[in-house]
Amino acid sequence: MVEAPRRNQVLTTNVGLHIPTGIAFDEWERAGRQLSGLLNSSSWWLGDWLVYGKDHYADRYERGIRAAGLRYQTLRNYAWVSRRFEQHRRRSALSFQHHAELASLPVGEQETWLDRAERMRWTTKQLRQAIRAEREDAAQHTGAVAATRRLAVPDSRLQWWHKAADHAGTELGEWVTATLDAAASQVLRDDDDRQLPFE
Repeated sequence: MVEAPRRNQVLTTNVGLHIPTGIAFDEWERAGRQLSGLLNSSSWWLGDWLVYGKDHYADRYERGIRAAGLRYQTLRNYAWVSRRFEQHRRRSALSFQHHAELASLPVGEQETWLDRAERMRWTTKQLRQAIRAEREDAAQHTGAVAATRRLAVPDSRLQWWHKAADHAGTELGEWVTATLDAAASQVLRDDDDRQLPFE
C-alpha cells in the first residue's frame, strides 16, 4: 500500500518542487538540507559512475554517457575529483566542492586542508581564501630566500646560454626565466594529462 503524502510535505518532480502553501519553517529548512545533501552526493555518484565506466568499458562508456543524457564535459570534473579522492578519504562533513578545491594538490596536502576545513567548519569560499593566503605567504618567503641563492654554472654553459639569449634578442636573465617557465609548464601539463583520464 502506497502511503499518501503528508499535506505539508515538499514533493520533488522531474521539473521542480511542489512546496505547500503555509509550510512551517522547520519543514522548509529540512527540505533544503535534504536537497543540499542529494546535490553533494550526486556529484560523487556521477564521478564514481564515470570512473567505473572509463575503467571497465573504455571502448563504450561514452555511448553510455550519451544514452544516460549526460554531458561529458560537464561530468569530467566529477570524475577527476572522484579519482583523486578514494572513498575512504572523502569527508562527509565537507562538500564535493571542498574536495574539488583540493583535488590538484598532493595527497598529504589534501589531508591537511581537509582536516583544517573540517575542524574550522569552513565554507568552500573560506577554504579557497585560506589556500590563497598561505600560497601568497609562501611565495613572499620563497622570494626573499631565492634572492640570496646562486646557481653554479660552468663558464662554457653560461657562454652557450648567452649566445642563445642573444639569438632570441633578449637578456640572459629573461631568457633563462622564460626557458625554465616553458619547460616547467610542459612537464606539469604532461603530468596533468596523465592524471586526467578523460582528456
